[in-house]
Amino acid sequence: MITIGVPAEGKDEPRIGVTPESVKRLTKNGAEVVIRSGAGSRSHFSDEDYKEAGAKIAKSDAEAVKAADIVLTVRRPELSLAKNMKKGALLIGMLEPFGDPKGLDALAKTGINLFSMELMPRITRAQVMDVLSSQSNLAGYKAVVDAAASFGRALPMMMTAAGTVPAARVFIMGAGVAGLQAIATARRLGAIVTATDVRPAAKEQVESLGAKFVAVEDDEFKEAETAGGYAKEMSDAYKKKQAELISDHVKNQDIIVTTALIPGRPAPVLLTKAQVESMKPGSIIVDMAVERGGNVEVAKPGEIAEHKGVTIMGKFNLPGEVPVNASSLYAKNLVSFLEVMLDKETGDLALDWEDEVIKGTGIAKDGGIVNEMIANNLKSGGGASAAKTPAARKTSTTKSTTTKPKSAGTAAKSSTAKKPAAKTTPSRNAKPQTSRTQPTRPTKGGNS
Repeated sequence: MITIGVPAEGKDEPRIGVTPESVKRLTKNGAEVVIRSGAGSRSHFSDEDYKEAGAKIAKSDAEAVKAADIVLTVRRPELSLAKNMKKGALLIGMLEPFGDPKGLDALAKTGINLFSMELMPRITRAQVMDVLSSQSNLAGYKAVVDAAASFGRALPMMMTAAGTVPAARVFIMGAGVAGLQAIATARRLGAIVTATDVRPAAKEQVESLGAKFVAVEDDEFKEAETAGGYAKEMSDAYKKKQAELISDHVKNQDIIVTTALIPGRPAPVLLTKAQVESMKPGSIIVDMAVERGGNVEVAKPGEIAEHKGVTIMGKFNLPGEVPVNASSLYAKNLVSFLEVMLDKETGDLALDWEDEVIKGTGIAKDGGIVNEMIANNLKSGGGASAAKTPAARKTSTTKSTTTKPKSAGTAAKSSTAKKPAAKTTPSRNAKPQTSRTQPTRPTKGGNS
């Protein structure tokens, strides 16, 4: 029998790595689950809920992890938690692999094995384990809902005896998972929606959701995707033409949501100060990439700011603002990943380091970094994140209390898409399901 430990998350993270539902699934497979008292309270899961599901309740984080073969977290924990774990144990979570490489190295040197869920390979069998998809989908939804709540006007067109209320214009910049869900949500709310992306494959997805695609569609645009499905860096000449097109377009937009992230690099600037100033007073911008430097030049990390009458929302951790759904989806991702690691007959750990799912997410083994990309990042002394990136989250040593989240959970990949594959479940860049379309499976994408 394996033991799974679940500590409390830091004060800025309301999500949790297991839910009562996932505990039932784990215990049914023969695992013992030990969770820190109060760890699920901010996701509205009580200790009693976990007890009824078969989990044991620990009084402290140290007690929750000390005998664990596997420790499940949402965020990268403090080094002190890893030191309470036994050597050879597995730490699985969203470990922010492109930020603070020295911190990752310190965790590795404790002798625990590290697996970062953000590095999940983009293969069909791994779609059910894809945390970037599950969390970014919620983030895209929440971005539009937040913008609509702050917007001083209605989104849908309304015809009344007193006159007609025009529909709001919403522009989505980046059509990965978050962007596609933002499009679908804005359309459901009745807005006129346009969207842009550097990948030609995104055009079909955008239009299938009822939005208009906006881009300079020249020869360079047609080749703007790597063999691996990520967005390419565009030439200065293309950037200039695209910037001119976007500048003309944003002037008439009421709400803009920016979602562009590129793995291992600071977020690209999509909206300059001048472009923001060209927008009408009362307009809303949601910068979903603010955790990695931001797509909007005047965005303030973790804050809702105003610039020349335009509100720029730079909140961290949008998935954490819908913690019940976010935790439930994340927990299912983790359980599916764990099932790859366990022997189906005995329920014991049976790690196959040649399995592409395990190899792809594995960062550290036997006291050292084994992921080549992370190792090179460590050697260079860098981290991919921009100066605005918040520090690694702290693991609480007391019971969780409800606070407003300040960390981001959006995906760190550039937006991309492939043609849908037959009879597969949607990947992290799959279209959000709406009444108009069925989800398809795009390729690698990087929007939050």
